[in-house]
Amino acid sequence: MAGAVHIPDEAETRAKWGGFAFSPAYKAKADVFIGRYPAGRQQSAVMALLDLAQRQVGDETQTQGWLPVPVIEYVASYLGMPYMRTYEVATFYTMYNLAPVGRFHVQICGTTPCMLRGSDDIIAACKNRGLVKGGTTPDGLFTLNEVECMGNCASAPMVQINDDNYEDLDYDSMTAILSDLAEGKQPKVGTQLPGRHTVEPFGGATTLQAMVDKNHDYRGDW
Repeated sequence: MAGAVHIPDEAETRAKWGGFAFSPAYKAKADVFIGRYPAGRQQSAVMALLDLAQRQVGDETQTQGWLPVPVIEYVASYLGMPYMRTYEVATFYTMYNLAPVGRFHVQICGTTPCMLRGSDDIIAACKNRGLVKGGTTPDGLFTLNEVECMGNCASAPMVQINDDNYEDLDYDSMTAILSDLAEGKQPKVGTQLPGRHTVEPFGGATTLQAMVDKNHDYRGDW
């Protein structure tokens, strides 16, 4: 796994983000999420509001976004909840970044299914592009982290880059994705195998019934 997150200096962070507040557009979205819960239960929207705050920071920094402490404090105040309870949420879920990241946050799955299907080759492709686990490239473009299972085992190995998943990867396809992003292009999202659209079986869709009919006709026993 990647090394520990380096939390920026607090004085410097407060100087830059101490006046954070939702922009009108993000405030409107935040109030929609809060409105989905009964009166007095607005704290249930904490995950959504932390995500919105991180996205606004991302917009302002032209990165994938992160949550400086003053921003977490702002969300806590907005929802009328203790700061520590909000901080607990932000530190529990890896969808929230507690330190600055690059424009593209590359999260490689290193869990067993992806490892068995070649995640080491994906890490090698990143390394040969200059990415280092737990770090951001000098140009501020890429941050690389290794994470646990993201639920795409049937199309392993995979990575998540910002909000998009890229699946059925190998060294060459991962290299191409990083090159496209660096050049301002949008790579194909999802599976990178030609002819495959989601995670349907290779060679066409099958069903248990078709397998039974083909090999042993047990219908008379049902």
